[in-house]
Amino acid sequence: MVASEKPPTQPSTVGKSNTSQFVGFQLADQEYLFRIEQIQEVVIQKQVTKTPQVPKYVEGVANLRGSIIPIINLRSLFGLEPKPADAETRTIVVNVGARNMGCTVDKVSQVMRIADESIRPAPETITANGAHYVAGFARIDGRLMIVLDINELLEPGKLDHINAAAVQELARQA
Repeated sequence: MVASEKPPTQPSTVGKSNTSQFVGFQLADQEYLFRIEQIQEVVIQKQVTKTPQVPKYVEGVANLRGSIIPIINLRSLFGLEPKPADAETRTIVVNVGARNMGCTVDKVSQVMRIADESIRPAPETITANGAHYVAGFARIDGRLMIVLDINELLEPGKLDHINAAAVQELARQA
């Protein structure tokens, strides 16, 4: 059903004290980070069972070693243009409270240690409209990455609100 793999790691140039580990991934041309503590594994998703009458961002469910887990397409959740799965598409299986969920992303880039001082909190202008799932921003080697709070992002009661806000913002920009 799934092939499990480890994301590529990046040698750390930062000391081990006051650092946190993250898994980096991409959606469109933007880089994001999840804290590694809540990640169970990264898989190549072979089969997703479509389920009726669910929001567009829910791809369906998958059988992960006997457990049925929902699969959320983060590209769709954020209102980005759909992209067919390819050789780099991965599903990041995360722990949200007592639940496991899968997050489909365009590409998992690396596991990295980031110094706590390199992570800046999200400005109030970002979180004011309910985007509390943006925990902050990390600048690494000239790249700005968005740190996502898995619990805020994937809380079932908040998914529709996140998707509606993303779609509304894209419509405003068009």
